[in-house]
Amino acid sequence: MTSTSDRTAESTAGLPRFPMPRARGCPFDPSPVLRELQRETPLARVELWDGSTPWLVTRYADQRALLADPRVSAEMAHPDYPRQAPGIGSLGFIGLDDPEHARQRRMVGAAFTVKKVEAMRPAVQRIIDEAVDALLAGPRPVDLVQAFALPVPSLVICDLLDVPYRDHGFFQRSTRTLVHRGSTGEQRAEALGALAEYLGRLLAAKLDDPADDLLSGLSARVQAGELTHRQATEMAVLLLVAGHETTANMIALSTLLLLRHPDQLALLRDSADPTVVTRAVEELLRLLNITHGGRRRFATADIEVAGQVVRAGEGLVMPNDIANRDPAAFPDPDRLDITRDARHHIAFGFGVHQCLGQPLARLELELVYRTLFRRLPGLRLATDFEQVPFKHDGFVYGVYELPVTW
Repeated sequence: MTSTSDRTAESTAGLPRFPMPRARGCPFDPSPVLRELQRETPLARVELWDGSTPWLVTRYADQRALLADPRVSAEMAHPDYPRQAPGIGSLGFIGLDDPEHARQRRMVGAAFTVKKVEAMRPAVQRIIDEAVDALLAGPRPVDLVQAFALPVPSLVICDLLDVPYRDHGFFQRSTRTLVHRGSTGEQRAEALGALAEYLGRLLAAKLDDPADDLLSGLSARVQAGELTHRQATEMAVLLLVAGHETTANMIALSTLLLLRHPDQLALLRDSADPTVVTRAVEELLRLLNITHGGRRRFATADIEVAGQVVRAGEGLVMPNDIANRDPAAFPDPDRLDITRDARHHIAFGFGVHQCLGQPLARLELELVYRTLFRRLPGLRLATDFEQVPFKHDGFVYGVYELPVTW
C-alpha cells in the first residue's frame, strides 16, 4: 500500500494546487480550472497544503459511485487520509468507517428523521418569525448575516441540543477559527479544545438533570457504557458546529443570489404552489454548494475511476461544487432555475456518510424562504454587489456581511 510519505516524496511540479481560487467577478461559480478538469481530465492529481498529491474527482457520476463504494474509506485518523488543513482531525462519527460509524450515528439519528424534524416545524417557524419581527423593528440598513442568517440556525441547534444561546458568541467565534483557512494547527486545536471542554461540562450536568434533548440523550449513552465521555463530547461538538455554521452561510449566500436574480425571487415569493419553495431549496443547494474543500477519502483497494486506476492507499478529493455543475447530470448547470428538479444533487453527500442533519437544514431553508421574502417584499442590497465580502478564506463558503434594506 502506498503511504502518505511515499506520495509526498513524488514530484509535484506542474500539479494544480487545491483548493483553487474562483474567477474574479464570479463569486457564485466554481473555479474555471475545475470546469476544465471536469471536461478534459476528470481524474487528475492535485497538490494539497502538505505536499501530498491525491486524486481530484470532478464528475458527478464518479463522485456518487466512489461515495457509495465500500473500498473507499473516510477514516480521518488514517495516515492515507488527505487532510484539509493542519489541526483538523477526526470529529465524531463522520471520520469513521462502518461498523463503528453506523453504531455512533444511530445514537443521534433518531433526532434527525423526517418525522422528528417535521415535528419541529412550529418551533423553527417561531424562531424565524421572531427574527423577522426584530428586523422590522430595528434600524435600516442592517447586516442580514448578524441579524438573521446566523441567529436563526444557532437558536434552532441550541434548542435541539439544549445549549444556552447566551453563549452563542463563544461557540460562533470558535467555529470561525475551525473553518478559517488561515488558522494554524495550534489555533484550531485550542478552539476545538475550548468547545470540547464547554460541551463536556454541559454533558456532565445532564447526568444529574436530564431532559428531552440531544445532550441528555448522549449523556445517557455515556452512563450506559455505550459511548465514552470523549466520544459523546466529540459528537456534541460536531452537531453544534455543523448545525449552525453551514445553514447560516447557506441562508445568507442564497439570499444574495436570489437578489441577483429578481425573476426567480419573484417566482419564489409570489407563487401559491408549495412545491416551488421546496424545489427552490434543492436548486439553491445544488448551485451554491457552500462546502468547497471537497469530500476527502482514500482507497483501500485498487479502483477504476474514469478509465484510470486509483491504487490502494491513494487519496481522493471530491469537490461537490463542480460535481453539481456537471452538465451530464444537470442540463445548463450554471443557470439558476428554481423550477428544476434538483433533488439528486450531492450537496449533502451520498452513501452512508451523507449529512445526518439534512432534513433539518431543508426545513430551515424552506421556512426562511417562505417567510423572509414575503414579509420583506422590498428586500434589496444596501451596498454595491462588488463591496460584499465573500468568504474565499473559509472551508465553508458564504459572505461575511450582507447589508440589506427594504
